[in-house]
Amino acid sequence: MQSDIDRILYHETTILSRLDEMAHTIAKDYEDKELTVVSILNGSFIFMADLLRRIPLPLQIDSWSVSSYHGTKSKGHIEFRQNSIADVIGRHVLILDDILDSGLTLRAIKDRLEAESGAASIRSCVLLRKKLQCEAATVADYIGFEIPDEFVVGYGLDYNERYRNLPYIGVLKEEAIRRHAR
Repeated sequence: MQSDIDRILYHETTILSRLDEMAHTIAKDYEDKELTVVSILNGSFIFMADLLRRIPLPLQIDSWSVSSYHGTKSKGHIEFRQNSIADVIGRHVLILDDILDSGLTLRAIKDRLEAESGAASIRSCVLLRKKLQCEAATVADYIGFEIPDEFVVGYGLDYNERYRNLPYIGVLKEEAIRRHAR
């Protein structure tokens, strides 16, 4: 598995240090507010666990299964895999996602929450934001790292359900992409 990585962008210690900074900012912004965190599965589960353990606030957690990827490319179609959303009426919602590239997934999630939830506010937090030439459909309020427009894995991010358990974020070799293509 390690041999499939072209190079490491962020080591685990760097990621955890950045999460400390993000948690401090989020805790300050949501102090004395009713917070619900909605994590987007499966990619954000490691990010969610490590970040939320650093936020010293009472909060509720919900997870949504949302898909927009097939292989290394976004399908352009957002698939919600559950019908109901958490009861967040009057609460402040923070959406956690692993990566922001086109912004279509995050925009669809925000739109659904705005239309159906009655939340007091809706903000978003992503571990990674790709630097793309085109403008994203939405922006994130909290961003861990900016990365080049390359396909990355590790720390919860996958390629065809592989590599999520790597403790760092790395760029996958082209030969590994070809080998594990579906």
